[in-house]
Amino acid sequence: MMNVRTSGSVADACPDASGESRGGRGPRGSREGPGAGPDGLGLDPDDLPDGLVVADENGRVTCFNAAAARITAVRPQEALGRPLESALPFEDLEGRRWWQLTDPYGGLATRVGQPERNLLLPGGREVLVSARYVRERPTGPVRRLVVQLRGTEARRRTERSHAELIATVAHELRSPLTSVKGFTATLLAKWERFTDDQKRLMLETVDADADRVTRLIAELLDISRIDSGRLEIRRQPVDVVAAVHRHVQAHMAAGQSAERFRVRVAGPLPQLWADPDKVDQVLGNLLENAVRHGAGKVTIEVSPALMKSRTEGTAVTVSDEGPGIPEESMSRVFTRFWRGSKRGGTGLGLYIVKGIVEAHGGTITVERAARGGAQFRFTLPVGAPAFLSQG
Repeated sequence: MMNVRTSGSVADACPDASGESRGGRGPRGSREGPGAGPDGLGLDPDDLPDGLVVADENGRVTCFNAAAARITAVRPQEALGRPLESALPFEDLEGRRWWQLTDPYGGLATRVGQPERNLLLPGGREVLVSARYVRERPTGPVRRLVVQLRGTEARRRTERSHAELIATVAHELRSPLTSVKGFTATLLAKWERFTDDQKRLMLETVDADADRVTRLIAELLDISRIDSGRLEIRRQPVDVVAAVHRHVQAHMAAGQSAERFRVRVAGPLPQLWADPDKVDQVLGNLLENAVRHGAGKVTIEVSPALMKSRTEGTAVTVSDEGPGIPEESMSRVFTRFWRGSKRGGTGLGLYIVKGIVEAHGGTITVERAARGGAQFRFTLPVGAPAFLSQG
């Protein structure tokens, strides 16, 4: 049985890969023991990012690392040598005592552990707990109980992010759907009372609101694919200069002056292989931001560039002459729900732009433009797909 230390440092009480306890001898370690590794090198349990608690065959705590102390607010000296259910009196969310409920040292001899779940310590502190039952043989008695502890901060951040996304979607959907419902109900009830011009105006409003809902749904699908790593890139030759001019013409057709835009092309460009629809999405978002949130002339520059990997690339820079982005906000520009102004929008566009650029193997940055506005620059690698370069 492992020697139990009831005082001293955490490192002294936890065995390294050789099975030795610092400051005292312990039993030989095994693959399942803390610090065991294929190279045989020792590992200080305090180096682990998660909490590690080890109990011996009698259920007494023999290891309690620094992360465990931080997560549980229990000092190692108070836990070492004590029964596990006394050192960490966990309860589940229904108030049942966890160690009595799971009975690690009894019950079925085929059990290998417990999956991670949310448990409570006295005082309401929440901890994510999982356990591994170490046996000398498959159905033998438990010789060591290894418990992993994690804080709930990361899960709470994820839950908050999901809640924000749901609230944003609900808010963005409510307005156009209310408009669609109101106009269609009015037209159905009083069709004969309206002139043709009035009907056209209401139907155009319904059409615009339907487009708004469609765009929002497309954004949500993009976010889902980006977060899960399933964003598909269909590479084809792309004339990025023609794409830029196409977006500028669209803004001019919508009422913007031709003097509002300046397009510059620096030198001959290498052939760009990218997903044309995704490149259009990136350009559309950046130009829309510059026109809506910026001021003055919007300048779009296209130039050859060198990637960090020293390979060829194409860079597109979009800058305006507006108030720009505050220095303290630049680190948050590409995060979800960031809004540069109070002029509406979901705050998801730049997050999606970054995901698309990075899915191409490119990079995107933001900084202050020469004339004080915001300047976005994205760079895409230009290499042809592998199956073409090999041919």
